[in-house]
Amino acid sequence: MKITLRKFLFLGSLAVFAGCQNNKSVPAEKAVTGADIKKYISALANDSMMGRKPFTAGETKAINYISQQFKKIGLEPGNNGGYFQDVPLVEITSSPSPTMEISGGKDPLSLKATSDFVTFSRREVDSVSLKNSPLVFAGYGVVAPEYHWNDYAGLDVKGKTVVVLVNDPGFKNGDPHFFKGDTMTYYGRWTYKYEEAARQGAAGVLIIHQTEPASYGWEVVSNSNTGAKLYLQQADKHLNRCKVEGWITEAAGKKLLAEAGITGDFRALARKKDFKAIPLNQSVTITINNHLKYAMSHNVVGVIKGSSQPNQYVLYSAHWDHLGVGKPDAKGDSIYNGAVDNADGVASMLSVAKAFTKAKEKPKRSIIFLAVTAEEQGLLGSEYYATHPIYPVNKTVADLNMDALGDYGETKDIAVTGKGQNDLEDYVEEIAKSEGLSTVGDRHPGSGSYYRSDHFNFAKVGVPALDINNGSISVVHDGGYGEARQKDYGDNRYHQQADNYTDTMDATGMAQIADILYRVGIKLSNETTFPGWKTGSEFKAVRDKSMK
Repeated sequence: MKITLRKFLFLGSLAVFAGCQNNKSVPAEKAVTGADIKKYISALANDSMMGRKPFTAGETKAINYISQQFKKIGLEPGNNGGYFQDVPLVEITSSPSPTMEISGGKDPLSLKATSDFVTFSRREVDSVSLKNSPLVFAGYGVVAPEYHWNDYAGLDVKGKTVVVLVNDPGFKNGDPHFFKGDTMTYYGRWTYKYEEAARQGAAGVLIIHQTEPASYGWEVVSNSNTGAKLYLQQADKHLNRCKVEGWITEAAGKKLLAEAGITGDFRALARKKDFKAIPLNQSVTITINNHLKYAMSHNVVGVIKGSSQPNQYVLYSAHWDHLGVGKPDAKGDSIYNGAVDNADGVASMLSVAKAFTKAKEKPKRSIIFLAVTAEEQGLLGSEYYATHPIYPVNKTVADLNMDALGDYGETKDIAVTGKGQNDLEDYVEEIAKSEGLSTVGDRHPGSGSYYRSDHFNFAKVGVPALDINNGSISVVHDGGYGEARQKDYGDNRYHQQADNYTDTMDATGMAQIADILYRVGIKLSNETTFPGWKTGSEFKAVRDKSMK
């Protein structure tokens, strides 16, 4: 951006903002800068952090750095005199057989690990096996009473392995009122598929990967589901889950279904209202050996105590973890530094914390800053905090989450994840309008973004949760620059070793989002009311109940 344009936009936004705000505690200038954010990213995404994977030396370095910055900024320890919240996890390193054997068809299939399938087990046992487990095509693997949908109707899957499709029946159906059309419901998430298969008593569950309905390529699936995986410890050792969970490639899925005579558009077949699960007359055999490691990971918590309502809380969240160290890529890089995902979210949260501590007036409500562990392993750190809260959830006003903010500069539009959920969006809308910006919903509603970051766990316990990001219309660049940069990140850097920090990284867009969230937090911290969920939100009932 040219300096003259930056000054014009900056001064213009100040004038509009000053004219629209009555709260004296709001600073007269933007409190969060891209330079400040980059300083934190450069440290968090440095090779010395070893990819910030929980249960590694990278965790120790990362959480110590964050806690030191909390202290330096002026945040008080957020958990009974300490900055850390213990999160009991089990690390399971699943090593599947080199091949998955499919028998019973005209041509037996021998699928190769990693290239054709990934499998794992969260059961806390040394070894699990499927031996000639009958395969059943269960469509989307969905039981949704509110949509009058049950892929498991009349089906006994005990001892069997279900094969299911990613996303839900509404995706690309053409009817926006069928499920939620192209907007993914929770029924479309892979986490739900595994949960439902377990509830049905299946021995195994395999999801057929497809890039468009999944919103990411096979490489993301492979990188995220091989090697060690973390889970919250459970009293039953996860024996309530399927023996085997996993994915197969689209090509492998087509071969498998074709052997049973299912060809053509199997998604269209599975979304028919009269669809019934189809036995594939084939069986699967695979063994998975597990190595178990029990240990504590850690959330990092800092707090600014409120001046007059200290027992009500505004919470900021960002996950500190990434994928650690893996096999070298084509360039010889083996470290998943996660500069965008999510060093930049933590960096932005630190910058917001600094802005609060430098403000002339203290917030009336307390402000919590929470850097959570194991988001990449299934939102585990935020799940643990939400179910073992340090501060009561019914006194928590809101969660403002920061995850993978755009590194392509400021935008004219602000993307609201899961737009239409709660009143926090109205706060963003007010600020956006004051700066001549627009707000938009999910860029890719089929990806189920509202269920894919830590704010979701706060929503599940009723706390109004907000996750926003940069849009796609660049302030500086013309045409499709923003969309092209988003696509480049998704194709070439997301969950790959190439997500690195560089001095040329444009953090002005990160600062734009962080500053909006800072201003939302200021408003929330000085109000006496609580924001709520909009009518029709699936999270409204649990909040209403908790507030009685």
